[in-house]
Amino acid sequence: MTAFSLDPARTAWCAELRTLAAEQLRPLAEKGEPGHVNRPLVAELGRLGLLTRLFTSGALDLCLMRESLAQTCTEAETALALQGLGAHPVHAYGTAAQRDRWLPGVRDGALVAAFALSEPGAGSDAAALALRAEPDPDGSGHWRLTGEKCWISNAPEADFYTVFARTVPGAGARGVTAFLVPADRPGLTGAPLDMLSPHPIGTLAFDAVPVTADDVLGEPDRGFRVAMHTLNLFRPSVGAFAVGMAQAALDATLAHTAGRDAFGGKLKDLQTVAHQVAEMALRTEAARLMVYAAAAAYDEGAPDVPKRAAMAKLLATETAQYVVDAAVQLHGARALSRGHLLEHLYREVRAPRIYEGASEVQRAVIAKELYREAPTRPDAAVEDQ
Repeated sequence: MTAFSLDPARTAWCAELRTLAAEQLRPLAEKGEPGHVNRPLVAELGRLGLLTRLFTSGALDLCLMRESLAQTCTEAETALALQGLGAHPVHAYGTAAQRDRWLPGVRDGALVAAFALSEPGAGSDAAALALRAEPDPDGSGHWRLTGEKCWISNAPEADFYTVFARTVPGAGARGVTAFLVPADRPGLTGAPLDMLSPHPIGTLAFDAVPVTADDVLGEPDRGFRVAMHTLNLFRPSVGAFAVGMAQAALDATLAHTAGRDAFGGKLKDLQTVAHQVAEMALRTEAARLMVYAAAAAYDEGAPDVPKRAAMAKLLATETAQYVVDAAVQLHGARALSRGHLLEHLYREVRAPRIYEGASEVQRAVIAKELYREAPTRPDAAVEDQ
């Protein structure tokens, strides 16, 4: 298999996932309450074995899961992705005791995880974190977490949080530590935010929350590495989520324009419409291939993963915004009716351009990596005439 074609087994698996999403996951999603964790949906993801695959599959299979689910049930896709994002640091950097305590519940869908990185003053600039991990005054070598997290998916309803806090003041990215913080830890409270997204997003307040060495994920003061390793894995799969939404919008548009009567024929017979649909398909496929290539690079341990991951997320999320918007335009007013697929996608598609690194941040990452890779010889921009 190459990065640009799927073998028959993977193609069949994607079709199976779309069927599962339509028949077993979407009915549960429709019963969920917006702004709250849909625990029956998470439990069903666990029963189907999809949450286990978060930790046994590579980046490409993660992308295929997210893309396939997103085409049919974005709520199921998001529930799956948030379990992975919140628990991957435990899987990759946790101690045996941490993994044994928390991961079985995540895989079964009994425990809900969350990734707590963003703050009111530190969203895309993760090195600017202000949540403090201060040494406990009793000299025990433990810490107390004080500060706030904001825009945290699954907060305040998660069962545990992967929390990134500053352990060395003024040290930038080099002074951050990752902690596993159970939701019932004294001093930890949260509140929901009224956001566009159907899944819960909230704030977390830390009032001298106690944490110990047993709660550290990875090494003290090396938490930025935990965050970036997690984001490098999940950024291409955010792109896969976006591609799934774009494909759903494209499929709906093909059906609508082929069946809708307009100006003495079908809507698809208008050249402007046909060309618009062709452009939607072109961009969707280009984004899909870049996502697959970035995921394959991650699985192969390629050195340019940060650049590829940033490119994949950037292109796919911007493409999905374009495709969904074009689909709404071609459907007309009906697409804006509450409950219409495109009305749902129109709300869902906006946030991925912001979270896990906004589009502007992805451009900065790409440029930084390009200059880092460039030859160090002096420029020879002007040749002798």
